[in-house]
Amino acid sequence: MDRTIPPPHPDPHPPRAFTPPPGACDAHCHVFGPADRFPFSPARSYTPPDAGIDDFERLQRRLGLSRAVLVQASCHGTDNAALADALRRGGGRYAGVAMIDDATSDAEIDRLHEVGVRGTRVNFVAHLGGAPDLAAFERTVARVAPRGWHVVLHFDAADLPAYAGLLDRLPCPYVIDHMARVDAAAGLDQQPFQALLRLLVDERCWVKVSGAERLTAAGPPPYDDVVPFARALIDAAPDRVLWGTDWPHPNVRHMPDDGDLVDLLADFAPDRATRDRILVDNPARLYELA
Repeated sequence: MDRTIPPPHPDPHPPRAFTPPPGACDAHCHVFGPADRFPFSPARSYTPPDAGIDDFERLQRRLGLSRAVLVQASCHGTDNAALADALRRGGGRYAGVAMIDDATSDAEIDRLHEVGVRGTRVNFVAHLGGAPDLAAFERTVARVAPRGWHVVLHFDAADLPAYAGLLDRLPCPYVIDHMARVDAAAGLDQQPFQALLRLLVDERCWVKVSGAERLTAAGPPPYDDVVPFARALIDAAPDRVLWGTDWPHPNVRHMPDDGDLVDLLADFAPDRATRDRILVDNPARLYELA
């Protein structure tokens, strides 16, 4: 099987800017395969290298993290077997965000809940296929909300204003991935970012200050142009902000060192108490982590 995206950084450095606290959580990461056990979807838009739970746990030890939220990768489609296996391995230290559709049975949703899934992810990003069928999206939300799940939404920032009404109708919490992929070159006053800040007035809305390597206009680190956006989001809702590496980094312009991404959180949240809230308290509350 020929991979179409590169593997993650082979030797990320340990954090240098601060020592992650006990219970620190990578709240956005993935597992890919291994494909001989967990085949990729025939409908996938990219073919990754294997980056399974054993590789991820080595990364956790290197970074000094102990909890994680594993998000179903689109290359696996709605077959959540690799995700469920990783969650079982975590023994309560990991939570999950699955991908489901109308073909996913209620019994399967219950099984996913039992192993630690607490949300479902829906993609609205153009290069990954664009907006879902909105009727199907609302059916999915109606099935997961009674279980206490939330919805993780992957948007292009420019599309946020158009979906304000849809978000306002959601019967459950929702999480905006990767700062809504805001254009870091367009400044804090740009309409899409202001729309994101307005969403955070709603107690149902959470946001991930992740994906700096995707958002930066500069390319390689130190990702300084992303820092003001993350700080503004943290200031707006410090108790509803999550952070994650996005390991193993599918479809990025350059492959980041995950140690740099941990260090960047010290720039996002220089205050230790706020940083600990983002790393420990917030994900534990949303995901019921052990």
